[in-house]
Amino acid sequence: MSRDEQLKERWKMIVQKLSNQFADGDPLDLDAIIYLIGVQELGQLERAFKKDQKLDLMHIAICKLLTPYGYYELDFVDDEGWPHYKTLEVLPHLKAGEQSVLMKEAIVNYFLETEYIM
Repeated sequence: MSRDEQLKERWKMIVQKLSNQFADGDPLDLDAIIYLIGVQELGQLERAFKKDQKLDLMHIAICKLLTPYGYYELDFVDDEGWPHYKTLEVLPHLKAGEQSVLMKEAIVNYFLETEYIM
């Protein structure tokens, strides 16, 4: 199986598993999955978030997901438990499709590391 095919299969598995767990089977999109990762990384699972906090959660997720690629590094966690990252390398300008592939790959790697999928 090629790398692209493997990524597609693993992505499909993640979407299906998360959609069943969090959306009664309705397929979650990329942004929803990024949001869920942000909530997981914050660790405040039962809390309701305001709109601006939801954007912050997505930022946390993106930083966490791109840390293994050398773009970010965890800097500190504040008194309220929110992680803060520092930029190590500026992200290259990517087309929308390239951004999507990078994020899907990073998400697949995240869920492999956490053993959510095998």
